[in-house]
Amino acid sequence: MRATVIHGAGDVRVEQVPDPSLREPTDALVRVSLTCICGSDLWPYKSMGADDAGQRIGHEFLGVVEEVGSQVTGLRAGDLVVSPFTFSDGSCDFCSESLQTSCVHGGLWGTNGTDGAQGEAVRVPYADGTLVKLPVEPDSELLPALLTLADIFPTGHHAAVSAGVRPGDTVTVVGDGAVGLSGVLAASRLGAERIIIMGRHTDRTDLAREYGATDVVPERGDEAVERVRELTGGQGTRSVLECVGTGESLSTALRLARDGGRVGYVGVPQDGGGVDARELFMRNVGLAGGVCPARSYIPELLPDVLSGELDPSRVFDHTTDLDGVPDGYRAMTDRESLKVLVRP
Repeated sequence: MRATVIHGAGDVRVEQVPDPSLREPTDALVRVSLTCICGSDLWPYKSMGADDAGQRIGHEFLGVVEEVGSQVTGLRAGDLVVSPFTFSDGSCDFCSESLQTSCVHGGLWGTNGTDGAQGEAVRVPYADGTLVKLPVEPDSELLPALLTLADIFPTGHHAAVSAGVRPGDTVTVVGDGAVGLSGVLAASRLGAERIIIMGRHTDRTDLAREYGATDVVPERGDEAVERVRELTGGQGTRSVLECVGTGESLSTALRLARDGGRVGYVGVPQDGGGVDARELFMRNVGLAGGVCPARSYIPELLPDVLSGELDPSRVFDHTTDLDGVPDGYRAMTDRESLKVLVRP
């Protein structure tokens, strides 16, 4: 079959790879209907060292089950399913605590011999614990919105939940990428009354406004902190969603929080700076978040997507087939595209 393989910074190729097959009785084979390029995929695209063998890439997919192992009980061939960006057994101590990203048998797509999502098919370990069956037809127009449940929408929701967003709140979202926009949508869903989005790209901040943002702050660093405090009577906001992953963005997020506030951070960390523990201590600012346990949030978010009440798919601004994936990486890196949808 054909799949995306990354060989180093700026070197993404679509290659022939072995067809997946069942290895364990708990496996399922899924024919991919939709996948996409994630902002976190751009980090290795920008910095990975050369690798002649290459490695599979991609971690968001939705598709149709083709075959299941003998111990899979909740799925059968023909089911339409969405997968979170990690696989998990659904039964270990961490899974029972809704922390599937720490599953003792789990892992990330494209690592340790698993398939990447940006391909024609995927072998899914622990299918019962990983996959979520979708009650729509395989040709439903809702599929792009349902694909966001694999990662970005639950991740935005995780930021909002970690930041303690509640009805009537004023919230600041740091980052205008797909996760930041999902964070705006999630904060609005949880009842935030005022949402400040920090971003410089008007096409993105315009969508943020449609998702519920009330104010746009294009400044960064000290100027951004000053501007948000001007908008909030000098205090900052009780909830801040950090959706970028750099030390600078985390440092800014911490300073944007009012005393006693909380920062929910979900941007994949790219450097170790940004946290001033003394400031957290003296101002009683809480810091929570981390990698999103998407599998635990999908059942909660699914009804709002199925009903059409929420449409997180609007973050997809370009669609391609597998042949266009390398150019999709370039377009996202050059900020010509927000998020690329792929139809294998």
